[in-house]
Amino acid sequence: MTYRVGAYVVDTREDRVAQVIGHRGSRVQVRTPGGGAEWEVPTGSLRLAMSAERAEFRLLANSDGPRAAGCPRCAELDAAWRAACVAGERTSAAADALSRFRNHWRLDHAPGNSGAHA
Repeated sequence: MTYRVGAYVVDTREDRVAQVIGHRGSRVQVRTPGGGAEWEVPTGSLRLAMSAERAEFRLLANSDGPRAAGCPRCAELDAAWRAACVAGERTSAAADALSRFRNHWRLDHAPGNSGAHA
């Protein structure tokens, strides 16, 4: 199957949501929605993300930092992201920091996540 650039997919090898950014032969280039490191996935190891998965990442990709009140890890990751931003520009270090922040939020606080602790 061919996935269009911008499509939300899941790397089934790691059960990881990603967004398609390009193609190279039989491999698809993806990245965590909202930024972060890129990786390649064989087409056969991808599936389209379900609507709930897409909606969650659209929310995260369009915000500068979801936060859970009282979570020390959220505060730490938010501070690291803001420190990595240089004069309002989004460098690769800032993108990586924001990706770590969003992944923490998704895994620990996202609605519908059984491990969420509000």
